[in-house]
Amino acid sequence: MLAMKAVGISLVVVAVFLTNAFSSDELSLELPRKPINRHLPLGESSALFPGSAPIVKALSDLPAMFSPNRPRYTYTRYPWKNDIVTTVFWAGEKATVNNPVPNTASSWDPKWSESFGGYDDPDPDARKGYLPKKFVPKQNPFYVALPYNDTMSGSKTKSSARKYIPWYEETFYREGRSIVKGRWVAIRLGDKICYGQWEDCGPFETDNYEYVFGNQRPRTTGNKGAGLDVSPAIRDYLGFRYSSKCDWRFVELYEIHDGPWKKWGNNNPFVLRSSKSSGEDGVSESIVKLREMRKQFLKEKEE
Repeated sequence: MLAMKAVGISLVVVAVFLTNAFSSDELSLELPRKPINRHLPLGESSALFPGSAPIVKALSDLPAMFSPNRPRYTYTRYPWKNDIVTTVFWAGEKATVNNPVPNTASSWDPKWSESFGGYDDPDPDARKGYLPKKFVPKQNPFYVALPYNDTMSGSKTKSSARKYIPWYEETFYREGRSIVKGRWVAIRLGDKICYGQWEDCGPFETDNYEYVFGNQRPRTTGNKGAGLDVSPAIRDYLGFRYSSKCDWRFVELYEIHDGPWKKWGNNNPFVLRSSKSSGEDGVSESIVKLREMRKQFLKEKEE
């Protein structure tokens, strides 16, 4: 009995000693917090208005934005769409059974072939590198088509654009002007990733926003459910012939790695940014936007 009392007294003494020796703050264990840096998404301003510099901002409370060639383990603004049947199309393509609408015009340019510079011949024997042999394209030869058009007849913006396009609030400023044309996407096949600009609508559909901006699969059943058209240059870079299953997602300019997609085109922000031309072709679209906004402001003021 005396031994048990002695043990009890010893425990009380130890408890009192510990309480006096350490404060509650010192006894608490807390893992150190390390801020995580994340690139702030740039929005369409950099993609549609060449010449604007990418903005990189450190945020302490948001997860990292991984580049498109890395596995997506956490949040990214634009996740990959996987195993999408991908077919080939080209500027100047004539109407066929699998391509009922000719590509001499695009959804946004009635003279697309002329704007591009000619017929983007897909025949491997008629190409040199990533270009047609007969001419150097005026526009970026790395282009894609997705099955959604945000405008109707080029004069009105669809109501679905406001609801579903992630960058709508950042970029919309005029009714009937597309805010998806020229947008960059990454296309992945195996361990290869290529980049291109959205320059037309299809395959087959022009209002499949549930797939393009959502989580659904392509609506069309044509060409085995194709959900992405790519140019001959993208086809050749990825290394397939007629069709394949690829992954794709939207990307911001700062995510785009160096490659041939940065070399050509008067619609290419990387080309325009490095151009020293002072002519009208070198004027960035951001300047055009400011002019139109000023014109609209003066018109409303007069009324």
